[in-house]
Amino acid sequence: MAASIQEFGILQPLLVTKIETETETGTQVDYQLIAGERRFLAAKMLGLERVPAIIKNIELEANRLEIAIIENLQRANLNPVETARAFAKLQDEFRLTQREIAQRVGKSREAVANTLRLLSLPSYIQEALGQNKINESQARTLLAVSDLNQQQALFQQLLTSSLSVRDLREKIKTGDAEDQVDPEKKNLENQLEETLGAKVKISPNQNKGKIIIRFFSPQELDSIIKKICTD
Repeated sequence: MAASIQEFGILQPLLVTKIETETETGTQVDYQLIAGERRFLAAKMLGLERVPAIIKNIELEANRLEIAIIENLQRANLNPVETARAFAKLQDEFRLTQREIAQRVGKSREAVANTLRLLSLPSYIQEALGQNKINESQARTLLAVSDLNQQQALFQQLLTSSLSVRDLREKIKTGDAEDQVDPEKKNLENQLEETLGAKVKISPNQNKGKIIIRFFSPQELDSIIKKICTD
């Protein structure tokens, strides 16, 4: 980034907020950096005395944190798991819907939902995805496997063999035919997944049935319970 700034300058201004503090001699004015830390550090590395900045009145700490997270999401070098966790933080801590997140980061709601679903994978698969041992398309394909033993076996094959996404799909034996002929049930599952931020399976049986919500950590369970109790 320093090399880019040296050649082209800072194309996007930093975002700061003004903090005024009363002192014995008057008012002390400081500026708190909200977004653009990497640009700021690169400018310091180059020894620049001034950088372009936009001063925005952001009074609430929550708003500052939200903007900082969104700024971080716009970095090109975030891996899919880091992006998913940032989306989850916006959803859980700032009560943003997937549609609101999508509007803020310039993506479709479906893209946000698909990224969030990666957090439904077991932690060891998330870790492999974060370390580029598998790619995002392969990880999303593994989401289609409801049986955890089969999912783990297929994951091990991905690590030991050069399976394409097409090869992986051919190996997956699922009962998705029911979903394909029942779009209403699939739509309900999608609505629940968007609200809870977790993988949901509806299993109807005549006039009754059950709803299965998958989670992979105590923190994720606590988040789901809070959403159910609140909403």
